[in-house]
Amino acid sequence: MTPESTLEDSAPARPLLTRAMLAIGSAGLLSAMATDALAVAGRHAGVRLLGAIEIVQACIVLIATSAIMLATLVDGHARVHILLERLAPGRANRLLRAADALSALVFLGLAIGSAWLASDLWDAFEWTEILHLPLRWLRLAWILGALAAAIMFARRAVTRRVA
Repeated sequence: MTPESTLEDSAPARPLLTRAMLAIGSAGLLSAMATDALAVAGRHAGVRLLGAIEIVQACIVLIATSAIMLATLVDGHARVHILLERLAPGRANRLLRAADALSALVFLGLAIGSAWLASDLWDAFEWTEILHLPLRWLRLAWILGALAAAIMFARRAVTRRVA
């Protein structure tokens, strides 16, 4: 089952968190595209849109975080199906559980490292150069997203069953 079919098949019963991640990611992508389009049109018209790159970069944090959480929610991360299809269900289950446990550790490590950076820079009032957008809230959004992905992977590592 592909991530696309999973999203389409579960549309009526889609959980609130999945809908929220779709909305945040969509809004971030539309905002980034609109900002970039306005900046390009403005350059051709002789009007500069200062800070367009900073806005797009802030949107990318939201897009990436929501995309990782959404892929984790719908179990849409990449897998080597050619190997899993050839294994007995019990062995495939163990491999998938091990992959989920390892993924949980990776996202936990990313969250811990990001939290460490955020704690060091929290009182530094780190802002973007032109628009003075505070970076602490973008870091916090990423940390929460990475922690949520780690929790989802850990839960799946404990409860996964292969049909």
